Parts: sequence; C-alpha cells; structure tokens
Amino acid sequence: MRLYISADMEGTAGVCSWAQVDPSNPHEYPVYRRYMTREVAAAITGARESQPCDVTVNDSHWDMRNLMWDELPTDVRVISGRKPLSMAQGAAERFDAAFFTGYHSAVGVADSVLAHTYSNEVFYNVYVNGTACTEALLNAALLGAYGTPVALITGDRAIVEATLVEMPWATGVIVKESIGYFAANSLTPQAAYDAIQAGAREAMAGVAKAKPFTFQPPIELVIETAGVQHADFIELLPRFERTGGRTVRFVSDDYETAFRAFIVAMRLAGAANLPA
Repeated sequence: MRLYISADMEGTAGVCSWAQVDPSNPHEYPVYRRYMTREVAAAITGARESQPCDVTVNDSHWDMRNLMWDELPTDVRVISGRKPLSMAQGAAERFDAAFFTGYHSAVGVADSVLAHTYSNEVFYNVYVNGTACTEALLNAALLGAYGTPVALITGDRAIVEATLVEMPWATGVIVKESIGYFAANSLTPQAAYDAIQAGAREAMAGVAKAKPFTFQPPIELVIETAGVQHADFIELLPRFERTGGRTVRFVSDDYETAFRAFIVAMRLAGAANLPA
C-alpha cells in the first residue's frame, strides 16, 4: 500500500493567526510547525495501525519547508521546498490513497480561519467546470487524474464538510470550529492527534470504497483574481482569455494541463504585487 499525504498548516488545531504559520515569526511559528508535524505523524501512525504502507509526505504550506523531519517515522519520504506542482507535487507517482492534513477553506467562505485558495494575494475565486474550488478540490482532482483517491481530510469544520460533499467516501476529522476569520474553538493538540490517528485508521480500513475525484473534460478553469493587475499578467499566458476586469478563462482537454496552467498563472500574477 502506498500513501500520499499533502500537509498544510492553517487547518492545524489551534491555528487562528497568520503569525502562527509565518516562517518569519520566531516566536509562534516554531510551536505551530511542531503541532503541524505531529498531526502528520498521527495520520501516519493511524494508517499503519490499519495496514502496512509506504508513505510520501508533501510539505504543502508557505515555502514548503515546515515539517520537523526528526518527529516523523524514519522510513517516510518527504517532498520539501518550492516544487513545480506545489501542494500536489508527486501526484503522478500514483498512490493507493491520499490524506490531506491541516487543510482550510476557500477564500470568501464564512466562519473559516485564514481561508484562502493557494494565494490570497493573487486569487479570489477559482472555478473548474462551474464548481467553486478549495485547495482540497483542486489537489484531489490532480490526484484523481492519476487514479489516487482522497481517503482522509483534517482541518476546520468548513473544509471537512465541504470536501465530504464532493468525496463522501472520505473520512473527515474536524479539529476546530472557526469563529470568523481570526478565531477558533479548537481541540488541544493532543486531542487532535488522537482524533486524527483514529480517523486515519478508519480511512485506511475502508480505503477500498474510496474513489478518485475527477472533473469531466473539457476542463474549464475560471480564475477571479484579487486585483485587476493580476488578470493583466495572467492574460499574457497562451490560451488564457480575459473575460472581465478580474477574471480569466482557460480551457483544456485534460485536468493536468489546466492545473499546470493554474500554477503558472499564480506565479506570474504574483509578480504584479512587486513594487512598480
């Protein structure tokens, strides 16, 4: 059994401030990166209580150098650093199941701590075939294109419930209830580890029922940017069509191409935030 874990941080128990997840913060960040790491470790422990598995963890937060390697099992593989495919790097290797830990909701969702979609400085809404997408949905669809189903998602109530609507076969572990954008009613770290371990064990026990999540082609990607300047940059890319002041559109016969276009659009549009 091969297991893929995409590990984010904003959905970690206790997190309710950008200061806690910002690597440049020398005080709170070291504490919360440890909580993030231990949630991942709990997921691995729970999965292996159900059945033996080789594990690859994709560090998926900020600069993607957050996990404390010495707190993970010695035999796991970790994908670290700013990868070409970001939160979904390694998806093409094909796995039997995927876990998403520490995930959060899409930008604009009420009662979801630190909600955003990949980059709150570039994107507002992202739609695929008319469906408003969270990071979980975008990443699940790339894994699904390679036949890998998402079996577990952990984070705040909003992201867990939204994901289970689209992937009802998955196991969800809610570690906190958001109170607006900057507050949460959360489990303690140890309680979160215990819940995630139990959820991972359940997810792997029922992995045979899990299905790859996919969007049917043709794939229409519509991006609503944070500002007009971001759309100005994205429309320079081949095959992107400007459809409004802050909206662009990309159509492809396959999801992988659309996902790659999305990542390139994010990185190019980020340059619009540089001083003029």
